[in-house]
Amino acid sequence: MPQPLAWLSTDGKKLLVTRVLRTFAYGYLTVVIALYLAELGLDTIRVGLVLSAAILGSALMTVVWALAADRYGRRRTVATMAVLMIAGGLLFAFGSSFWVLLLGAFTGTISATSSEVGAFLTVEQAILPQTAPPERRTWLFSIYAFVANIAQAAGSLFAGVVGAFVALGFVGADSYRPLFLLYALIGLGNLVIFLSLSDRVEAARVEGERRFLGVHRSAGTVARLSALFGLDAFAGGLVVQSLVAYWFYVRWGFDPGQLAVLFFFVNILSGISLLAAGWLASRIGLINTMVFTHLPSNVLLLLVPLMPTGALAAAVFLARMSISQMDVPTRQSYTMAVVDPDERTATAGLTNVARNAATALSPTVTGWAFSVAALGLPFFIAGGIKIVYDLLVFVSFRGLRPPEERSRGAAERPGTPLP
Repeated sequence: MPQPLAWLSTDGKKLLVTRVLRTFAYGYLTVVIALYLAELGLDTIRVGLVLSAAILGSALMTVVWALAADRYGRRRTVATMAVLMIAGGLLFAFGSSFWVLLLGAFTGTISATSSEVGAFLTVEQAILPQTAPPERRTWLFSIYAFVANIAQAAGSLFAGVVGAFVALGFVGADSYRPLFLLYALIGLGNLVIFLSLSDRVEAARVEGERRFLGVHRSAGTVARLSALFGLDAFAGGLVVQSLVAYWFYVRWGFDPGQLAVLFFFVNILSGISLLAAGWLASRIGLINTMVFTHLPSNVLLLLVPLMPTGALAAAVFLARMSISQMDVPTRQSYTMAVVDPDERTATAGLTNVARNAATALSPTVTGWAFSVAALGLPFFIAGGIKIVYDLLVFVSFRGLRPPEERSRGAAERPGTPLP
């Protein structure tokens, strides 16, 4: 009987497990973190500042480890980040003051967006192509994103446990604190698994002088990708799931239980679409999949605040999320495919830090918009910018295809030289 994922190495399977554990935690954190901060007495401006600090800390960690991970060791890098994840969870669990929470957020391991934070994604994204055959690369990134979304869905649903803590007599912010203790324990689980990775996860030794920031031949491509990904991430940061959850809470009165159910289905639908992304990319190409699924999702994003009822707003948001994440595995696979193997860690770091740094600016803008009752403004700005991003990606990169697409195109046109 064939083994599931027999083509994936043991290290690759371990990374899928760490991804599941972390994103389960991110799933419930996204639902509760803004509500927890509000229960502690923080106003919307300070809530936005803490969330921005979380994203900025993640960006800083990504910069540091993008430059140092291959020398310090990929395994040691993710283990160090797991220790910081434990610290961040404990500071949030036991802290109450704005400054302690700001410090906890700035560890770079507290997720305000439901997506990966810090160096975890950068290092794992560089390792994964080494754990599977090249023809399985996009499929592996689809699975990597799929298991994350399913774990996030379970985590979102798990956020409803806050109601159980209230029934047990926990009051106010105390009903949220156990979730941050669990977050620290999940960081400990990640630490144990990371320490068990083999030496094969480390970067291959490359002879010769290392170029600036770890990229050389692909510097121009990486710069353009980073700029565009930063534009997209700034827009996405205006409507990160923690702030969307808060929007449903303020605008339509959704309680934590309703939010848990909503974001459970958000992540289930997103997860299913991620598997479809690998199938679609094999037929129409990575760039086409990125753009032609992302563009309509952003039109739907513009419609969310225009809905007359909470139920309709939730339905449109679910429709949007059913296709909006299909660009994630295709974007990651494309980025790793169009650079040289020895540039992958640096490329992953530079593109991720561009995304994280741009996203760090956004929650404060949304917090300000909420404070002046301009509740729909973040959705409109985000949708408009993302549509511009989609068009720029298509125009800029439709002619730069990954190796497997160039080979496939040549096979379909015998005698035609590769572009």
